[in-house]
Amino acid sequence: MDFELTDEQRAFRETLRAFVDKEIVPVASEWEHSGRYPAEIVDKMKRMGLFGLTVPEAYGGLEADNVSFTLVFEEIARGWMGVAGTIGSHSLACWMIARHGTDEQKKAYLPDLATGARRTGIALTEPGAGTDLQGITTTARREGDHYVVRGTKTWITNARHADPLPVLVKTSQTAPAHKGMSVLLVDASSEGFSVSRDLPKLGYKGTESCEVVLDDVRVPVANLLGGVEGRGMQQVLSGLESGRLNVAARALGIAQAAYDAALAYSQERTAFGQPIAEFQAIQLKLADMATEIQAARLLTYWAASRADSGERVDMEAGMAKYFASEVAIKASLESMRIHGGYGYSQEFVVERLYRDAPLMAIGEGTNDVLRMVIARALLSGKGKVGW
Repeated sequence: MDFELTDEQRAFRETLRAFVDKEIVPVASEWEHSGRYPAEIVDKMKRMGLFGLTVPEAYGGLEADNVSFTLVFEEIARGWMGVAGTIGSHSLACWMIARHGTDEQKKAYLPDLATGARRTGIALTEPGAGTDLQGITTTARREGDHYVVRGTKTWITNARHADPLPVLVKTSQTAPAHKGMSVLLVDASSEGFSVSRDLPKLGYKGTESCEVVLDDVRVPVANLLGGVEGRGMQQVLSGLESGRLNVAARALGIAQAAYDAALAYSQERTAFGQPIAEFQAIQLKLADMATEIQAARLLTYWAASRADSGERVDMEAGMAKYFASEVAIKASLESMRIHGGYGYSQEFVVERLYRDAPLMAIGEGTNDVLRMVIARALLSGKGKVGW
């Protein structure tokens, strides 16, 4: 049983860590509070090849293993979770195109997506359909060699930069919901395609989350992902394993940053003539945070390594995302308590972590839904506890 990173993974992590500490940590709070888009950071991530994380080497990507994939999101989220969002949905969409796209679609899009010359995201959620994707109402009506798409998508990360934007649509009104859905690769320049507004958010700032309107957008049939109708739900769900590892890793980054801030502050802040780290109440909080973060990290890396072995990891990725996100929420709150009044101040990083953490329990499937996914895997015999 090996719980160690490989030499290559360790070197990769150190490169990421140095980048985050130099380029992201010093500016994150100021840029987040001013609403500044992290364009300079994005450009540097392009040069590092991070937009090609899930793109095969044959198309110019890194084709990173899943453990290395989680390291990227853990380290970047430690510096600024919003920045991690710029490559999160992009990586998921690239994975879907690489896994399910036709040869022509791969050749057309993946080389530029790998370098960041093109960027992408994924449009699933609608005002009336989030977790229940079978409830979407966006339709694609076939007219000759085009689909005519009509509907609204919301909470779309990278919407102002995505080209193409994979959009989940209903291509059949008569087939069962899960068999009547498809993914279309929509070019942002298409007539009728518009980003109507940026949604105001508690946290997860830096990258945009938008509402997208598709008003009779004509999409070539050649842009049907995989070239066959009715496979959209299957394509999306297959990508959510990667998405949940992504969110679990981001939660780890938030939790680690919260712990680091709490540990440092507890050793600097004095009360009653001594550092507050000398008080047992503070020590217990630090011990709980450290233990839970390490448990979440091992669970996340375990799920990622299982995915690297070629196994389905619906349950494992669900466990990692569920547990790590709850740890992030708790760690950010405990760090705020250790900081006292300063934890509530925008001059300290903790308040941003406290605002970012809750999204981890919502994104890529709410934690209540994931608990049901885990339970069903156990009850069906497809999942088990233990080695």
